[in-house]
Amino acid sequence: MRRFALSDEQWDKVKDCLPGQDWDRGRTGKDNRLFVEAVLYRYRTGIPWADLPTRFGDHKNIHKRHMRWAKNKVWEEVFSYLSQDSDDEYAMIDSTIVRAHQYSSGAQKKTVNKA
Repeated sequence: MRRFALSDEQWDKVKDCLPGQDWDRGRTGKDNRLFVEAVLYRYRTGIPWADLPTRFGDHKNIHKRHMRWAKNKVWEEVFSYLSQDSDDEYAMIDSTIVRAHQYSSGAQKKTVNKA
């Protein structure tokens, strides 16, 4: 498995909620997995769209499709679907490292009287 690729288990969780299925009108998304991996690769590495490796295809088409999915709220649906079965094992806040500014507790500011 490539470093930024989805595992088969991860892909099986999201593939049915993506557009381009056989029962959808219009084109089928035969390369949905490659497209999703391209988007993940781009966001994980922080590179510009133009620097996507050629194995993902034309970066202009990937960007257009990504924007179309964002406009049609496909990503929101995917995140909503995945959040229903979230694993919050590592989501925690440790108050020993959360620091607040002194004024956030209601402390009075020191003022200098000018005479």
